[in-house]
Amino acid sequence: MQTHDAEVTMLRAICLSAALALPVLGITPLPAAAEVAVTYAAPDRFRDREFRQARSRASALAEFDREFARLAARYLPAGQDLAIEVLDIDLAGDFEPWNVDHRDVRILRDTTPPRIRLRYTLAKGGRVLAQDEVRLTDLNYLSDPAARNSGKRFAHDKRLLEDWFRKTFAIAPADRSPSRTPGA
Repeated sequence: MQTHDAEVTMLRAICLSAALALPVLGITPLPAAAEVAVTYAAPDRFRDREFRQARSRASALAEFDREFARLAARYLPAGQDLAIEVLDIDLAGDFEPWNVDHRDVRILRDTTPPRIRLRYTLAKGGRVLAQDEVRLTDLNYLSDPAARNSGKRFAHDKRLLEDWFRKTFAIAPADRSPSRTPGA
């Protein structure tokens, strides 16, 4: 029994020594990852038909939740918190119910660009760095070959969000070092 206790004590001492040595070696713990909290204001009343039925709405909102999380991980500096309230989504394209052969096919036209209205607050340590209500749209969405050829669900809408994230929150790659204090 004494041998086991001695081994545990030795292991604890090694772990403590290693933890204390990290700052001396210039290795510091990474700051907390950026956090994003997304809420949807009355999604059953969003302009797009995709959000009118509970099943398709749940699937679409889950897809947007994943996209917001991906974009936050990519573009937000560590230690910042982003709260987004999505006020309305009108997806790219539209259904044409009069076209019997293609009732469930979303038709993309110049007159049906993606539109997203949202309100956001960016904070760090409880201090508000930025907040605004924005209306996002891309009238040239059909000219984007990356989105057009992606084959992914909501490709144009996701591209619209990515462009906004990049323009609003992106920092230069050199500024992503753990020692940088974003927003300070």
